[in-house]
Amino acid sequence: MSYLTISQISSILFFSVLFISAHAARFEIRNECPYTVWAAASPGGGRRLDRWKSWTIDVPAGTAMARIWGRTNCNFDASGRGHCQTGDCGGLLQCQGWGVPPNTLAEYALNQFGNMDFYDISLVDGFNIPMRRYGTCGPTSYSRFFKDRCGDSYSYPQDDPSSTFTCPAGSNYRVVFCPRGSPRIEMVGSKNQEK
Repeated sequence: MSYLTISQISSILFFSVLFISAHAARFEIRNECPYTVWAAASPGGGRRLDRWKSWTIDVPAGTAMARIWGRTNCNFDASGRGHCQTGDCGGLLQCQGWGVPPNTLAEYALNQFGNMDFYDISLVDGFNIPMRRYGTCGPTSYSRFFKDRCGDSYSYPQDDPSSTFTCPAGSNYRVVFCPRGSPRIEMVGSKNQEK
């Protein structure tokens, strides 16, 4: 019977961690809005972003059903408790779950089928304005309104063909609130060159 030494076990663990982190993603979340956005990420927490400020989070490979969104008109105390008018996540600065609609979402799943990352911008939960959501899976007059204005945004369930995008696993991403003065969110992926 053969046994592994501590050194061999350490080497195996080191290379396993190295392989897994090689496919992790870095997200830069940037606010270009003329007002403060309280960025939120699940996983990741939350952060106040004044105009032109950014926040970077590292997300492990294999993460699925993840999202980034902006919260508006927030007020938090020194302990990180408070409330946001839109996108609130349980009254916490450091979100531990998803935000309450309405909120515009950047959704993603890392290193999934075919070693690809999948991402979309979703208006399914609203656009940080009051909106009623209907239980049907097809487009509604509300979703068509947004789809006409933001053609590459995910606007209703099963809207995948024109709205879900892929990048190779190990890509880095930038989520921009109000790019070039627009009220939408932009999500751009780039292949990871070096960690």
